[in-house]
Amino acid sequence: MPNRWKPNVTVAAIVEQEGRFLLVEENTADGLRLNNPAGHLDPGESPIAACVREVLEETAYDFVPEALVGVYLNRFTRTRTGDDITYLRFAFTGAVGTHHGWRTLDDGIVRAVWMTLDEVRACADRHRSPLVLQCIEDYLAGRRAPLALIHTDASVQQYEAAP
Repeated sequence: MPNRWKPNVTVAAIVEQEGRFLLVEENTADGLRLNNPAGHLDPGESPIAACVREVLEETAYDFVPEALVGVYLNRFTRTRTGDDITYLRFAFTGAVGTHHGWRTLDDGIVRAVWMTLDEVRACADRHRSPLVLQCIEDYLAGRRAPLALIHTDASVQQYEAAP
């Protein structure tokens, strides 16, 4: 099988505090979009560790995952290139901790923003993907699975990039 299909693995955090959800506003090829704090799984890290890292990099908040909200498969066609991409997203919920306001946010991230559910729903046309709202809706529906469902073998942490 020379052209094996491999979806891009991503992680996302669904964070609610006092009735508001933590989102990021980011520059994309399609303009300014809103997303859950999210990003790609890097070599050598578990999905849980990737989510902790992405939340810190994109929002400057510490994050402690407490449960898996869901696993999502989404297909996307890039507007400018026509590339057909499939994403496999692990969405976690948990608690935010310290905000490190001195941190520089990831490239492309304009700001972290707290929004009510009504505000999130009202700007669905600005969401990076339909998963932004879907993950929040699943969180609100009480969907939770224990983190123990996700096993990362020790061999993953032993990853070494090729020279």
